[in-house]
Amino acid sequence: MRIGVDVGGTNTDAVVMDGATVLASIKAPTTADVGAGVVAAIEGVLARSEVSPETITGVMIGTTQFTNAIVERRRLVPVAIVRLALPATESLNPLIDWPHDLVDTIGRHVYMARGGYEVDGREISPLDEAEIAGIARDIAARGLQSIAVSSVFAPLNSAQEDRAAEIIRAEHPDAQITLSNEIGRVGLIERENAAVMNAALVQLSAKVVGSFREALKELRIDAPFFISQNDGTLMSAAYVERYPVLTFASGPTNSMRGAAFLSDQENAVVVDIGGTTTDVGVLARGFPRESAVAVDVGGVRTNFRMPDVLAIGLGGGSLVRGDDAVTVGPDSVGFELTEKALIFGGDTLTATDVAVAAGLADIGDRAAVAGLDDAAVRRALERIHVMVEDAIDRMKTSAEPVPAILVGGGSILIERDLAGVSSLSVPEHSAVANAIGAAIAQVGGEVDRVFSYEQEGRENAIQQAKDEAQAKAVDAGADAASIEIIEVEEIPLAYLPGAACRVRVKAVGDLAEG
Repeated sequence: MRIGVDVGGTNTDAVVMDGATVLASIKAPTTADVGAGVVAAIEGVLARSEVSPETITGVMIGTTQFTNAIVERRRLVPVAIVRLALPATESLNPLIDWPHDLVDTIGRHVYMARGGYEVDGREISPLDEAEIAGIARDIAARGLQSIAVSSVFAPLNSAQEDRAAEIIRAEHPDAQITLSNEIGRVGLIERENAAVMNAALVQLSAKVVGSFREALKELRIDAPFFISQNDGTLMSAAYVERYPVLTFASGPTNSMRGAAFLSDQENAVVVDIGGTTTDVGVLARGFPRESAVAVDVGGVRTNFRMPDVLAIGLGGGSLVRGDDAVTVGPDSVGFELTEKALIFGGDTLTATDVAVAAGLADIGDRAAVAGLDDAAVRRALERIHVMVEDAIDRMKTSAEPVPAILVGGGSILIERDLAGVSSLSVPEHSAVANAIGAAIAQVGGEVDRVFSYEQEGRENAIQQAKDEAQAKAVDAGADAASIEIIEVEEIPLAYLPGAACRVRVKAVGDLAEG
């Protein structure tokens, strides 16, 4: 049996699952001490399911802790940035497009060194090993432990980054090193940004993973635990300690994977209505569609894999204003819904109050909203539906109606069919789809590299990419015998010689439990 947990900004959701059966679920308030919140949620769901901790074989956790740290500029460590590129890129320094307050948090510890590659694979300049050793000694003297190493076209050839890391470790044994080729894709600045973010989070990741580990120990659960990443798959605790940025946007992906599982649909739009926001994404073969453009995280452009999700300011706690020209959100009472909403004795009109007044939900004290004007309630509901319809329309790739799956605790706000939707389903247990998505997730590995078909041969290059993706999945905790290749994408690069082609391969497998 498995436990799935999703630690959100407002609630921590937990489920106990026996195979494909949901035995029990619970929503508990998220606490400042994330470990305490996880303990409370798991204790509650175990009590409801009457399942003994000794029978749990795995715990899967989704968390927003690392995204929040970047957005809020908290709990980040200073980072030394080593770029291998000289004499190129001198006019475009690291951190050039970062918000000033975030730069102030991590510091401007930048080292430019010789190295890097041209687009055709030739060296811009050879790696100067003595130069790298000197940089490493200076970083150690400054007391910096977290280091991000990037080089031009590292996804094409990672040799210089790998060698630089070896030299740095020899001179600075305590260094925690992030290599850009292990995080991002082609595009120096965005890839470097992702690596720097990861380096700023590695100490926090150790603390968060440690708090999860202690929480499970306190609960006497002697089972491996995994953390969900932003492509809808899982990674081991050790893996997330190395690559915390891969958890960014894992909340929406957990909901989407849970929606696919609960509805038995692999291709559909998923609308996840929470307490503050509504996330709209698209399922493709049961996994979230990935964004094809650079994604902004905390004001910084990055190019590592991220789900294509549209978030709008609509949720159960959204404030409702006006009588004729009704507005809903984007501001929300958030986790204070049970204190500030009318139905809970507060003085703030929220979207949840509107749903209760319209008879869509039986929550709180309905008498508290009995005096609301019926016409105003209908206008508010219509506004909510139009907001969701517009969001779905923005995520569709054609004008044709598409199936949609409604999940999240705020799904009570939807009462009718939606324009542009061919079928609308609200599956059982949809309120905790995020925790279910974490519980049923597989383990994944991805490779995104540029190959020279002229040198490697097309079949050999694709097989090499598949092997690397499978190895990454095993490294993340997958059972090697269960791994499948679910996606192979080839993008010819006409501007490169040697029949160059960008090859992207994704592999998934079941957890290697026990």
